Amino acid sequence: MRPARLPISPGTAIALIALFFALGGSAFAVGERVQSLAAAQQRCANGSVRGVATVTGNPAQGIANLPDQFTSTPVLFARRFNCTGKAIQVRRTEIGVYEIRFVGNSAPSAIASGIGLFSATSETLGPGLFRIRVQNVGRADEADGPFMVTIV
Repeated sequence: MRPARLPISPGTAIALIALFFALGGSAFAVGERVQSLAAAQQRCANGSVRGVATVTGNPAQGIANLPDQFTSTPVLFARRFNCTGKAIQVRRTEIGVYEIRFVGNSAPSAIASGIGLFSATSETLGPGLFRIRVQNVGRADEADGPFMVTIV
Protein backbone atom coordinates (compact mmCIF):
# COMPACT_ATOMS: atom_id res chain seq x y z
CA MET A 1 0.00 0.00 0.00
CA ARG A 2 1.30 3.41 -0.92
CA PRO A 3 1.32 6.27 1.63
CA ALA A 4 -1.03 9.09 0.80
CA ARG A 5 0.64 12.22 -0.54
CA LEU A 6 -0.67 15.69 -0.08
CA PRO A 7 -0.83 17.29 -3.43
CA ILE A 8 0.50 20.85 -3.25
CA SER A 9 -0.60 22.91 -6.14
CA PRO A 10 1.61 25.67 -7.54
CA GLY A 11 -0.82 28.28 -6.15
CA THR A 12 -0.53 26.84 -2.62
CA ALA A 13 3.28 26.81 -2.85
CA ILE A 14 3.35 30.48 -3.93
CA ALA A 15 0.93 31.40 -1.11
CA LEU A 16 3.14 29.63 1.48
CA ILE A 17 6.24 31.41 0.19
CA ALA A 18 4.45 34.78 0.29
CA LEU A 19 3.28 34.07 3.86
CA PHE A 20 6.85 33.19 4.89
CA PHE A 21 8.22 36.48 3.49
CA ALA A 22 5.38 38.53 4.96
CA LEU A 23 5.92 37.20 8.48
CA GLY A 24 9.70 37.44 8.20
CA GLY A 25 9.50 41.03 6.96
CA SER A 26 7.25 42.08 9.86
CA ALA A 27 9.59 40.52 12.40
CA PHE A 28 12.56 42.23 10.75
CA ALA A 29 10.78 45.61 10.77
CA VAL A 30 9.82 45.28 14.46
CA GLY A 31 13.40 44.34 15.34
CA GLU A 32 14.76 47.36 13.47
CA ARG A 33 12.25 49.67 15.19
CA VAL A 34 13.21 48.44 18.68
CA GLN A 35 16.90 48.90 17.94
CA SER A 36 16.37 52.42 16.60
CA LEU A 37 14.37 53.40 19.72
CA ALA A 38 17.05 52.02 22.02
CA ALA A 39 19.79 53.91 20.20
CA ALA A 40 17.79 57.15 19.98
CA GLN A 41 18.12 58.11 23.67
CA GLN A 42 21.66 58.62 24.79
CA ARG A 43 22.57 58.08 28.39
CA CYS A 44 23.06 61.77 29.35
CA ALA A 45 20.90 63.39 26.66
CA ASN A 46 18.81 66.50 27.35
CA GLY A 47 15.39 65.54 28.66
CA SER A 48 16.49 62.17 30.02
CA VAL A 49 16.92 61.23 33.67
CA ARG A 50 20.56 62.00 34.35
CA GLY A 51 20.76 60.92 37.95
CA VAL A 52 18.88 59.50 40.93
CA ALA A 53 19.93 59.35 44.56
CA THR A 54 18.04 58.10 47.59
CA VAL A 55 19.81 59.39 50.70
CA THR A 56 18.92 57.50 53.88
CA GLY A 57 22.07 57.91 55.96
CA ASN A 58 23.98 55.18 57.70
CA PRO A 59 21.41 52.72 59.15
CA ALA A 60 23.47 52.40 62.34
CA GLN A 61 23.79 56.17 62.91
CA GLY A 62 20.88 57.86 61.10
CA ILE A 63 20.76 60.62 58.53
CA ALA A 64 21.50 63.36 61.09
CA ASN A 65 25.06 62.04 61.32
CA LEU A 66 26.02 62.81 57.73
CA PRO A 67 29.33 64.69 57.66
CA ASP A 68 29.59 68.38 56.80
CA GLN A 69 32.12 67.56 54.06
CA PHE A 70 31.09 65.95 50.77
CA THR A 71 31.25 62.15 50.87
CA SER A 72 30.25 59.37 48.51
CA THR A 73 30.22 56.56 51.10
CA PRO A 74 27.89 53.88 49.66
CA VAL A 75 26.17 53.08 52.99
CA LEU A 76 24.59 56.57 53.01
CA PHE A 77 22.56 55.81 49.87
CA ALA A 78 19.74 53.35 49.29
CA ARG A 79 20.04 53.98 45.51
CA ARG A 80 22.52 55.82 43.31
CA PHE A 81 22.67 56.52 39.59
CA ASN A 82 24.76 59.11 37.76
CA CYS A 83 24.62 58.91 33.96
CA THR A 84 28.29 59.92 33.77
CA GLY A 85 29.30 56.89 35.83
CA LYS A 86 31.03 59.17 38.35
CA ALA A 87 30.36 59.59 42.06
CA ILE A 88 27.39 61.11 43.85
CA GLN A 89 28.37 63.08 46.91
CA VAL A 90 26.25 64.36 49.79
CA ARG A 91 26.80 66.48 52.89
CA ARG A 92 24.66 67.90 55.70
CA THR A 93 25.05 71.65 56.15
CA GLU A 94 22.55 72.14 59.01
CA ILE A 95 19.41 70.53 60.45
CA GLY A 96 17.29 69.41 57.52
CA VAL A 97 19.52 71.00 54.87
CA TYR A 98 21.71 68.90 52.59
CA GLU A 99 23.78 69.47 49.47
CA ILE A 100 24.11 66.77 46.86
CA ARG A 101 26.55 66.78 43.97
CA PHE A 102 26.47 64.56 40.86
CA VAL A 103 30.14 64.65 39.84
CA GLY A 104 30.72 65.42 36.14
CA ASN A 105 27.00 65.87 35.50
CA SER A 106 25.75 69.20 34.14
CA ALA A 107 22.05 68.58 34.82
CA PRO A 108 20.34 71.95 35.37
CA SER A 109 17.35 70.90 37.49
CA ALA A 110 16.31 68.49 40.22
CA ILE A 111 13.13 67.15 41.74
CA ALA A 112 13.29 66.29 45.44
CA SER A 113 10.90 64.15 47.43
CA GLY A 114 10.88 63.27 51.10
CA ILE A 115 10.49 59.68 52.23
CA GLY A 116 7.97 58.59 54.84
CA LEU A 117 6.81 61.48 57.03
CA PHE A 118 9.05 64.00 55.29
CA SER A 119 8.72 66.40 52.38
CA ALA A 120 11.63 67.90 50.45
CA THR A 121 12.37 70.77 48.09
CA SER A 122 15.36 71.38 45.85
CA GLU A 123 17.34 74.45 44.86
CA THR A 124 19.92 74.53 42.08
CA LEU A 125 23.33 75.80 43.19
CA GLY A 126 25.17 75.01 39.95
CA PRO A 127 25.38 72.35 37.25
CA GLY A 128 24.90 69.02 39.03
CA LEU A 129 24.90 70.65 42.51
CA PHE A 130 21.68 71.01 44.52
CA ARG A 131 20.54 72.06 47.99
CA ILE A 132 17.79 69.91 49.50
CA ARG A 133 15.59 71.11 52.36
CA VAL A 134 13.70 68.44 54.29
CA GLN A 135 10.70 69.06 56.58
CA ASN A 136 8.34 66.99 58.69
CA VAL A 137 4.97 66.77 56.97
CA GLY A 138 2.57 69.17 58.70
CA ARG A 139 5.30 71.22 60.39
CA ALA A 140 7.04 74.35 59.17
CA ASP A 141 10.48 73.62 60.64
CA GLU A 142 13.25 71.76 58.87
CA ALA A 143 14.09 68.29 60.15
CA ASP A 144 16.56 65.56 59.32
CA GLY A 145 14.94 62.87 57.21
CA PRO A 146 15.56 60.65 54.20
CA PHE A 147 14.98 62.02 50.72
CA MET A 148 15.22 61.18 47.04
CA VAL A 149 16.56 63.40 44.25
CA THR A 150 16.02 62.94 40.51
CA ILE A 151 17.96 65.18 38.14
CA VAL A 152 17.09 65.94 34.53
